[in-house]
Amino acid sequence: MEFSINASPKILFPYIASASGLAQWFCDDVRLDPDHRLDMVWDKQSHYAEISSQRPGRSIRYVFLDELKRPLADANYLDFILESSGITDEVFLRVTDYSDQPDPVEMQELWEGLVGKLREQVGG
Repeated sequence: MEFSINASPKILFPYIASASGLAQWFCDDVRLDPDHRLDMVWDKQSHYAEISSQRPGRSIRYVFLDELKRPLADANYLDFILESSGITDEVFLRVTDYSDQPDPVEMQELWEGLVGKLREQVGG
């Protein structure tokens, strides 16, 4: 999915790449453990993830782990990529949500709501 956001990548990147930024729009809470794994909390349930790749200021991938913080064979992951249009000066957040969510309409609604919260945070 791709969403236009009226903010620069420099402003947006901390919201997609830091525990405090993610907690403002994406989850109820995000904690970083001593091993640099993230504990993303929704509805008082922990979901562990680690950063598998990152291009500072541009993209980040979170790969989800099992309850014991171990890698899974066909793990769910989230990619956040920031892209700028040189022609229109628009900034786009491209989201790839690889998960077992079977309903694409529900998934679209979920992400529209989350990105709406992100836009409120960044003023865009």
